[in-house]
Amino acid sequence: MPAWIHIGPGEKLELTLHVQPGARRTEIAGLHGNALKIRLAAPPVEGRANAALVDFLAARFAVPKRAVKVVRGEKSREKVVEIAGGSLGHETLFRNP
Repeated sequence: MPAWIHIGPGEKLELTLHVQPGARRTEIAGLHGNALKIRLAAPPVEGRANAALVDFLAARFAVPKRAVKVVRGEKSREKVVEIAGGSLGHETLFRNP
């Protein structure tokens, strides 16, 4: 399993992410150190980038938005996101939505 993904308490998936807000489009951009890099089309203003990240991950994992939570790094590019339920394989991130 990649270093940026962990199974947390309660079978929740924890992703270590490096987020780049203000990109042209929202997409996975590869690795950034020990984190998965995600580019977001939303600006880093008033929580818009975090909301876009939650929307993106909820769609990729086919879970409701309430199942995706930023647990660390709310105001940072380095984030840890927790996902409950859905398809918990990291391969889910790389499929076409």
